Order: sequence, then C-alpha cells, then structure tokens
Amino acid sequence: MSHVIACIDGSSITLAVCDYAAWASRQMDAPLNFLHVLGKSEYPIPTDLSGNIGLGSREHLLQELAELDEKRGRVALKQGRLMLEAAKARAIADGVPNPTHRQRHGELVDTLIEFEHDIRLLVIGRQGEHGDSAGEHIGSHLENVVRTLHRPILVIPADYSEPRRILVAFDGSATTRKAIEKVAASPLFRGLPCHVVMVGADKPEAHEQLEWARATLAKAGFEVTTSLRAGQVEDVLCGYREEYAIDLIVMGAYGHSRIREFLVGSTTTHLLRKSTVPLLLLR
Repeated sequence: MSHVIACIDGSSITLAVCDYAAWASRQMDAPLNFLHVLGKSEYPIPTDLSGNIGLGSREHLLQELAELDEKRGRVALKQGRLMLEAAKARAIADGVPNPTHRQRHGELVDTLIEFEHDIRLLVIGRQGEHGDSAGEHIGSHLENVVRTLHRPILVIPADYSEPRRILVAFDGSATTRKAIEKVAASPLFRGLPCHVVMVGADKPEAHEQLEWARATLAKAGFEVTTSLRAGQVEDVLCGYREEYAIDLIVMGAYGHSRIREFLVGSTTTHLLRKSTVPLLLLR
C-alpha cells in the first residue's frame, strides 16, 4: 500500500513536517511513515589521518579518533530513534492510526529512490537541519529530491496551518491540465474551495482553458473560482495568495513555460523562497 512519507531530521521545521504529514494521511486515508536518514555528516566515516600525526603518538590518537567516531555514531542513531518515536506519538495524538517509522544510513535521495514505489505523497521541509537560520535558503537536498523523484512532493514552511483554501497555478499546458485532473481525483483536497489562476493575456483560448479546469473540478465536487490575470507570474500568484488567504499552492515541478520552471528558472524558486504556505509540486 502506498504511504505518506515524511522526511524528518531534527531541525525546527520537523514539527510542521509531522503535522502536515498527519493531515495528509487523514485526508487521504493513507498510512503514514516517518523517515530519518543519517547522512555522511552524522555518521562516522573511516579516515586515515596517519600522515598528519607524529610517529610517537600515532597509534594512541588514531584509537581515540576511532572511539570518538564510534561514540558519535551511537549518539546520532539514538537521537534519530528518539526523534522518530516522538514523531510517531505526535501523529497518533493528531488522529493518525498506527503510524510507522524507519531509519536509514546514506543519502536522502538514494533512500527515497529505493522507497519510491511505496510513496503516495512525500512531505519534506523547505529547509533542512543546517538551514534553520538561513532565511530564504532552500534546503540542499530539496532540489535533488524534486529532480529525481516521480511522486507528488509537498514542500512545507516552518509553521503548520491546516489548509482551508487551495490555489492551482494553471497555464493550459498538458502538465498543468494533468495537475487539475490529479487534484480532482485526489481525496487530499476534498471539501476545500479551489482557486485556479492563469497568468497571461485576456484571450478567448485562455478563457476556454480556464472553463475546462473549472468544469473538471466542479464535476469532482469542488467549489471553484477561476481568475485570469496579467503581470509577472511570481507577483500575481503571491498577490492572489494574500488577497484570498490561500493556504496551499499546487503547481508543476517541471516544464518549459515560466509558470512551470523549477530552480533553473525563477517561478517555483521564488515561491519556495517567499511563500509562507506549502507548495505541492507535481510531475
């Protein structure tokens, strides 16, 4: 069975990751699994320092270094297990039945590739453990995860707020039409008002595309508001979010138009850095 997978690392954003993952698990009636990956910086790596140590003290100091590395590894493992247990208890308190957890060594992206077949939704923080004070910094793992994983990814900010209204960034392309269909079919947003925003010129074909999106979502039971606006994509989407108190933005992670660029472009990067609400990135 496909799971909601929540990546936690002990950073200040971990609590929000837990809460959004619990919300998604309840909405989708999908099992929740917390994942903690011990990277190279957290787990001891064999190192040969003999060339930097004098002959008289070499063996003694190397032994001490080995013991310190071993101790550091044990502490990191224990800390991770305690964190996973705390996340599990928090999810249960949030109404999630039988959440599970697992801990792995290695690289986050490699681990997620291994589990990709089991991921229905990945929940990950915008910033990682070393980005707590980085302001608009995007976590170092995030770009690689989005580029590699072919699953929906919910990128969340530092604070949790249960979504009440969603916005779908739409440009009429095949990718964003597929996003509309996914939103319509998913129980994740069931019962939430949905705003579909298109940025571009006021042309008949644009209104036709928006009407298709409205009809598709309305048929699935959504209360739909559509809007066609001119301007810079980033400014329009951020302004609309503030104007209508949008709690979550859905957009494509890749593409060639400006609304679907990711990191190598500007739109999604801007929203990831500036937005105070979660972004659901779809492939």
